[in-house]
Amino acid sequence: MPRAGLTPAAVVAAGADLADEIGWSDLTLAQVAERVGVRAPSLYKHVASQGDLTRRIAALALAQAGAAVGAAIQGRSGTEALGAAARALRGFVTSHPGRYGATVGLRTVAVGPGDEPDPVAVAAAEALEPLRAVLRGYDIAPEDEPHALRALRSVFHGFATLESAGGFQYSADVDESYEWLIAMVDRGLRGMSPEHADPADLAEPADR
Repeated sequence: MPRAGLTPAAVVAAGADLADEIGWSDLTLAQVAERVGVRAPSLYKHVASQGDLTRRIAALALAQAGAAVGAAIQGRSGTEALGAAARALRGFVTSHPGRYGATVGLRTVAVGPGDEPDPVAVAAAEALEPLRAVLRGYDIAPEDEPHALRALRSVFHGFATLESAGGFQYSADVDESYEWLIAMVDRGLRGMSPEHADPADLAEPADR
């Protein structure tokens, strides 16, 4: 019988906490079993495998990151919302490097009609919604939104994951670098507005 009160959610939460403590790459099912007070074989009553645990932790991390960013941008728009979102994402990643590490390189699973949706895909889509809200504060053409969304995710995710892995060795202050990055992205997004476009790009082509 599984330990009284132990649930899949509790196992995943324990695994996420442990990953933050020891590093994602070092996390094993045996260590999670020890953390929750059961023998390793008993853990399979709650998670199917190491891969299943990985996907569950990734879904949890994405949901938590999205919630942190969403809370940070409440009542803000434009440049202010961009900065709040970027700082919230960085704060989450650097505070929870292990669980967030589960999301890196993880692919969503294709499901057929009538199947349950992939929890990782659902969590990833929901985590992007606050960034979509940030973009609504800029004059971005609808057809450019997917590109802008990928750009936001790439630059802020990339910086935070590099930082959490100890990837910055220059003496320049990392906080200043991040604020520089936020300002650069803000200028880039504002520059995509039609009112800032190069007139030569908007001109009708000459007859040939």
